[in-house]
Amino acid sequence: MSDGSTTAVVHEVGELRARRRRPRAVVMTMGALHDGHLSLVAEARRLVGPFGEVWVTVFVNPLQFGAGEDFEAYPRTLTTDVEACRAAGVDVVFAPSGTVMYPDREPQTRVVPGRAGDGLESDQRPGHFSGMLTVVLKLLNITNPDIALFGEKDYQQLVLIRTMVRDFDLPVQVVGVPTAREADGLARSSRNIYLTSEQRKTAAAVPRSLAAARRAAEAGADADGVLAVAGRELDGLEVDYLELRAPDLEPAPVAGPSRLLVAVRLGTTRLLDNCAIELRPT
Repeated sequence: MSDGSTTAVVHEVGELRARRRRPRAVVMTMGALHDGHLSLVAEARRLVGPFGEVWVTVFVNPLQFGAGEDFEAYPRTLTTDVEACRAAGVDVVFAPSGTVMYPDREPQTRVVPGRAGDGLESDQRPGHFSGMLTVVLKLLNITNPDIALFGEKDYQQLVLIRTMVRDFDLPVQVVGVPTAREADGLARSSRNIYLTSEQRKTAAAVPRSLAAARRAAEAGADADGVLAVAGRELDGLEVDYLELRAPDLEPAPVAGPSRLLVAVRLGTTRLLDNCAIELRPT
């Protein structure tokens, strides 16, 4: 385990592969690290124990940005990211350049999402999940971890990664970590910095809608009732989607475990959130 002072910063694949020694967990990020990322790091350390290694990857992946999205403007804060990783006891930070990851500028082969990639984020960001899965597969092959941790905030992404790992028989355990939240309940995100103070107040409606939906489900509301309650809390916001699905993103059951997923726009910023819902209609 690193004590922070010995955190290695690696930029090349060959150098990284030469460091393979102990059981390891990897946390994949696009940088601009916040407490949500660090909660993944803390869980990674708990899972591998004091003698395992925790690796963090920092790479802003161009393949998952569509036309008009914020690839060029996306915050790049490697120096402070490395400082945060050192303070958290990360053993290795892998920060490859675009040339290292994509020596031919774009890969000729990409991963195609399955049914779980239909709708939701795919409707808003065509091609996003193919780019995301492609870079995750590359990073899993490069880092060769025993465990890979991803936040539940990007729930559709988490389901797709689990599906890819299962379909390709990849030797890694995918762990979903509960969403880290601000004091007002807003899910932590690198894009929260784009919100004005007024938009930040408005954004609190998103976690309120999830809480209201959970209460409605506990009171015996069916799927339509749960969605109606959640939708009322979002009245006046620009809602990209508000959907109830099964945990694997198939259609929601009449009763049993399900997932409520929401995306809204505040100015140029999109906020995603979700929560588990237990449907028990009376």
